[in-house]
Amino acid sequence: MKVRISNGIFMALIINMVYAKAIGLTQGSIAREVGGDMWISTILSSIQGCLMMLLSVYVIRRTPNQNIFEQSETLLGKWFGKIISLIVFFFFVAATGAVFTTFVYHLKDYFLPEAPTVLFISAGFIIGVFALFHGIEVIGRLALIGVFSIIMLNILIIIGSISDFDIRELMPVIQFGLINDLWASRYNNTDWAMATMMAMIILPIVKDNKTWGKSGAYGILLGGGFVVIWPILESGVLSPEVTGQYIISCMQMARSAEIGLFIHRYEMIMIAFFSLSALVQIIMTFYCATISIQSLFAIKNYKRVIIPVSIVLSAFGYWVVLDHHRAITFIESAWVIVAMSISVGVPGILWILGILLKKKLKKSQDISV
Repeated sequence: MKVRISNGIFMALIINMVYAKAIGLTQGSIAREVGGDMWISTILSSIQGCLMMLLSVYVIRRTPNQNIFEQSETLLGKWFGKIISLIVFFFFVAATGAVFTTFVYHLKDYFLPEAPTVLFISAGFIIGVFALFHGIEVIGRLALIGVFSIIMLNILIIIGSISDFDIRELMPVIQFGLINDLWASRYNNTDWAMATMMAMIILPIVKDNKTWGKSGAYGILLGGGFVVIWPILESGVLSPEVTGQYIISCMQMARSAEIGLFIHRYEMIMIAFFSLSALVQIIMTFYCATISIQSLFAIKNYKRVIIPVSIVLSAFGYWVVLDHHRAITFIESAWVIVAMSISVGVPGILWILGILLKKKLKKSQDISV
């Protein structure tokens, strides 16, 4: 029996796939470029994320029983499908660098600075492999809990920061110009890229393909709403200049929050809620890379390659996070190029090929029915 997940779980996976890095690393990158307009860039990015998701949904819905690899093979044959599999695998290898940087720097830099980096990489590896062997349904339920944690995290940061919030720090609006704000949104677009590429792999197992577009758009809008709270608060509480000085600006924000007389270490509460979303990012990155390799080598059961694929991704993540300068340089340059070229280029190519080879797609659907 084919595994199926609900549209609600699909939305939860989208939200978790973008949230942790978007509030953890992305806002600092945007602040260093456009200062107080960081919240505007985040909103602009959410709009672009919706368009990226709708394109991905449209492409997959033409053959709703086939993921991105299977549709590629239908369009231009087995070798084209393998090329797409390899490209998508490369995408998620690169994504691991950003995801592990988010996870490791939150825990190591602020809580356990003397602990070896390999300890955090090993923890992510073990949890990711364990979850993958239990399957996408279990991961989906974990993502639902992750959404609850995200909501609680946002509520607490609002309560803890509102007394120090100064709206004047957000002024003047669009001080760097709309074009510059739009350009700075590329950092956040890489977060949506992970969500849209994930969608092109898991959509065929999502129930009710007629509502894929609506679920995908809602997932992006909700995720964007949860994320945009942070740049607004960071600008109003820390100031844009201070926000741009930190790699993990959200943790500095958490340190300044006060939610009661007896709770002086809010960041401890934050990391408890935050870590679940970060782990879902790691798990889904492992999962998508594993499915890519399964397709590349035509392996019947993806569980056979979970461990070797996860080792490769963890090794790359370890190499990236081992040096702070290398990690930030990678995330703000190489990762942007890789993420945007693949997440826009691959769906775009498939969309064009689908128009040119419409009859072939229709024939494959008739045969499957």
